[in-house]
Amino acid sequence: MNLSIVDNVDVFEAPGNSVSNYSVQEIAQWNENFATLEASQRVEAALENFPAVHVLSSSFGAQAAVSLHMFSQIEPNIPVVLIDTGYLFSETYQFVDELSARFGLNLHVYQSVKSPAWQEAKYGERWLQGIEGLDAYNLENKVEPMQRAMGELQAGTWFTGLRRSQAPSRANTPFVQVKNDLIKVAPIVDWSDRQVFQYLQKNNLPYHPLWEKGYISIGDVHTTKSLHEIDDSGEVRFFGLKRECGLHD
Repeated sequence: MNLSIVDNVDVFEAPGNSVSNYSVQEIAQWNENFATLEASQRVEAALENFPAVHVLSSSFGAQAAVSLHMFSQIEPNIPVVLIDTGYLFSETYQFVDELSARFGLNLHVYQSVKSPAWQEAKYGERWLQGIEGLDAYNLENKVEPMQRAMGELQAGTWFTGLRRSQAPSRANTPFVQVKNDLIKVAPIVDWSDRQVFQYLQKNNLPYHPLWEKGYISIGDVHTTKSLHEIDDSGEVRFFGLKRECGLHD
């Protein structure tokens, strides 16, 4: 990694949980079993069978209320990790406050060690420096803080709201996988946009405030575009250069 773009960062891994005891065959069996269950049943089964501490991550993006509400009904005190780059939309911060109050979330906010202003003074606007700059920015502001969060919370199981239909890069995401010495679980990974809409409607839950303005994938202000600003939906994040920020690669 070019040190003119990013300093070396420490990688935090969860302490010795029993994740290494799971064989490839066992993970495959869990995926087969989960395919027959409802999303809430997958959550319950994972909470009962997979290593503690259980942690849910959320970007508080377009459809984040689904997972946050579901867990608030099943495991209301689960730690919820938000990675705050310092460049989220003002509407996102408001959404965080709204959902945190509504669900009584056990919210844990993690950030990079260096402030956004410090990073810009040192490296410039790395998100405009091509793939290498984007990767360095994402590593320092998203990947490292998430790894640190999982380490400090002593996580054994990481729940996410990933869905296969969100992007081609997520088309093969399993229900259960081993990732960085954690069991990573995606309970709604097979849900369609229609199922998300129906869940939100049934439970009187909101989309992100920017959803109605054409923002279907919401991250940082400098690398997120609405559908009204672009010609190809693949350009809604990272100028179309990439889709993932490194958290779920």
